[in-house]
Amino acid sequence: MERLSFIVAILLSIVMISAIAEAQNVSQVLLIPREGVSSNLDLMLSKQVAVMTELLQKAGFKVVVATVDGQPIEGVIYKLKPDLKLSEVKVDDYAGVIIPCMATGLFPGPPISPIVVSIVKQAVAEGKPVAAPGGSPHILAEAGVLKGKRYAFMDDPLNPSPPNQKVPTFEGAIYSGSGLVQDGNIITSGRCPNIEARTGLPDNTPELTQAFIAELRREK
Repeated sequence: MERLSFIVAILLSIVMISAIAEAQNVSQVLLIPREGVSSNLDLMLSKQVAVMTELLQKAGFKVVVATVDGQPIEGVIYKLKPDLKLSEVKVDDYAGVIIPCMATGLFPGPPISPIVVSIVKQAVAEGKPVAAPGGSPHILAEAGVLKGKRYAFMDDPLNPSPPNQKVPTFEGAIYSGSGLVQDGNIITSGRCPNIEARTGLPDNTPELTQAFIAELRREK
């Protein structure tokens, strides 16, 4: 009986050690919500950020949220509490970067943080997957990582429908419609919950997130 108890104790110890080791090896994903935008914020927090987070967590990834000031982003109903400030981010700690659009307005929209631009540049240069739906490809264009790449957007930023303005930072990139587009490690979509609410075109946040997850797994 004592021998059996001893064996059971050893087995439990092995399981615990394995569980700890596995937890320590969980890959982290950096989620950067676009700040300074209030349009349909509750919709974007519940139908985009929450969906992305849930799918990534179910796939075994830890989601870390970073914003410029580290302060909560609050709608009327929903609230997103960041884990850290963008200035504290070390890109090497993350397997990939995903940037919800947060109902980004028309160009020029809110200023884009130079720290976000730097993070995107480094992540793409290191071959890490970067996903950007809705209006957040603005950030990728600002970072210069769309040059020569196919990408998705609701409307062609270089030949927009009135009253939209031309967005010169997209020069050199290849507009490929509003659906899900992947070119290498860059995954974009022109559709989000806000676009669905405005136009009726189906939001493809789940599809974009799953494509991002597939690329994360491929890079492991």
